[in-house]
Amino acid sequence: MEFIQQFDLHSRWRQQRAQDLARLGQWLAGHELLDDGARARLAHLQSQFASDRVMVAFVAEFSRGKSELINAIFFAGYGRRIMPASAGRTTMCPTELGYEAGLPPCLRLLPIETRMQAQSLLEWRSAPDQWQRIDLDVNQPEQLAQAIEQVAQTLRVSVEQARALGFWHEDNPQDNPAPGPDGLVEVPRWRHALINMAHPLLKQGLVIVDTPGLNAIGTEPELTVGMLPQAHAVVFILAADAGVSKSDLAIWREHLAPTAERGESRLVVLNKIDVLWDELSSPQAVEAQIERQRLHSAEVLGLQGRQVFAVSAHKGLLAKVRQDAQLLQQSRLPELERALADDVLGQRRRLLQSTLQQAVQQLRIEVERQLLVRSHEIEEQVQELQALRGKNATVIRQMRARIELEQAEFDQSALRIQTVRSVHLKTLRLLFAQLGSNQIKAEVAEFAQALKQPGVKLGVKTIYKDTFARLRGGMSQSQHWANEVQDMLSGMFRSLNAEYGFTLQTPQRLDLTRFVREIDGIESAHLQYLGLTNLLRLTQVGFCERLAKAVLSSLRKLYEEASSEAEIWSKTAASQLDGQLRERKRNFARRIEAVHRIQEAAGSLDERINELLARQAEVEAELARWLQLCAEAVQPDADGASLASDIAAPDTPLVPLADKALSTATN
Repeated sequence: MEFIQQFDLHSRWRQQRAQDLARLGQWLAGHELLDDGARARLAHLQSQFASDRVMVAFVAEFSRGKSELINAIFFAGYGRRIMPASAGRTTMCPTELGYEAGLPPCLRLLPIETRMQAQSLLEWRSAPDQWQRIDLDVNQPEQLAQAIEQVAQTLRVSVEQARALGFWHEDNPQDNPAPGPDGLVEVPRWRHALINMAHPLLKQGLVIVDTPGLNAIGTEPELTVGMLPQAHAVVFILAADAGVSKSDLAIWREHLAPTAERGESRLVVLNKIDVLWDELSSPQAVEAQIERQRLHSAEVLGLQGRQVFAVSAHKGLLAKVRQDAQLLQQSRLPELERALADDVLGQRRRLLQSTLQQAVQQLRIEVERQLLVRSHEIEEQVQELQALRGKNATVIRQMRARIELEQAEFDQSALRIQTVRSVHLKTLRLLFAQLGSNQIKAEVAEFAQALKQPGVKLGVKTIYKDTFARLRGGMSQSQHWANEVQDMLSGMFRSLNAEYGFTLQTPQRLDLTRFVREIDGIESAHLQYLGLTNLLRLTQVGFCERLAKAVLSSLRKLYEEASSEAEIWSKTAASQLDGQLRERKRNFARRIEAVHRIQEAAGSLDERINELLARQAEVEAELARWLQLCAEAVQPDADGASLASDIAAPDTPLVPLADKALSTATN
């Protein structure tokens, strides 16, 4: 099955899961069970499933056939090339293809001169007036292709300008563009390109990143440590006849080789195998030559053979346009597409499925517990009212007085709970301040200031390491405060469960250790720019400012995610307590109302008991329906069978916890 078909299945699966989560939220709201914690978790999950993006980055040196491969995999349906793929250098600037609702189809181009300014690429995205915009007609393939050819434009500038823009390095003369007779050199006209179009795959969340050669990667820190690490898969293209060249190996080792931080989503493509097709050699000899080149490339790059694919993007595109099944198989393109579907979509699907199962499982337990408590309290009310049969008015008044006394004692305990929570909230404020943007800026300030110093920056590496040591210490401090809050909640919950028969369960501890690992990854990714090989580049003000911005942008995104996770964790704990306090207050009100009605009309006792029994049956039906909704929300559908076949079952079976919950409620 082609990548396009598999991606369509993946998108439909995501949409179905988002609808299931919306249905859970609506059901909870309709039954007065949707507290702040559940609302926050469901909203976060719905957003994650509805707007999930799958980013595939294509990286290669010039003339490796990268744009042609993108055409063959994604745009063959247009019947022609969409990305420029003629001889020589084509895509000269990093190009993103995606879909942004509310924006018409267009190509936006950021001038290369913006490298002379301090703003990061992320900041430039928020300044649309600084981009040159070209509207696209997605129904006219020829116009579309002509417009996108703009990404191949170049400028001729002086060596001094090329140096200022980051394309001329005295320390690496072999990588410098060759000056022409007029002494000028050729550089890209554009720094970055964004293509917004309503292609079916792009609308469903696919983002394609087309990255040019070593110069573009090495001079844009944000690209190296931002976009490429975010990509769910990186496809590295080599020439089948040359194998791994020196410049290919430089890109791979510095920016792409799998590490603990970068993950293992790396596929290597030996493109243009049609160059090796030789009518003077037997098919077996040609096949053996391709296989040797494939295995040798895998060995040089330190990969397993199954991660390296030999294809002909040109023949694959031609075969799709002509609908030539035999040529398509000869191009070997389907093998690469299957690997993209299995490795990229399969891995993403498993991650989302695991996240969904864990969240729904936790929510299921909490709501099930609330419903069982409701049922237990109704049962107690029934027993309480049945005990009034045949009793006189004095006994009924005494029961009402006893209920009101219990209510008063409970209200007094609520004041004590609020006192403990005020301490809890104070610690939470410290936690969120530590994870806030002001704290990050303060930690990175010394490093940013060191980069601004003129001349060679010999001590900046030490400052950089000290900065990240403080960041790790700050994250550890955040973990300490989260643990303090957890311990306070545990003590409070145990006390309430013992005194008032609550069924409060301490939430899972907030675990921030993965963010410490990600801090390590950001430090490692940027460290390459501070070594001896970059001493001359570090004397350039523009490059240093871009590097500081890239570090700050990466950290800000990480800390925003950590803060969001901490907020959901906090709401979950607080809303559980609020929900049971609220339910207990309602229960007191219902008990007093029932006794009052019995005092007013003696014949209403049996009527009220029957009402309670009917309500208990409703609660039991609600519990059964809730369990069914949760099971449906995590059940892979038939359309996703090919992608979901290897998804493990939930760690905890979706079966009622009635025995455990009733035991807790009774005790």
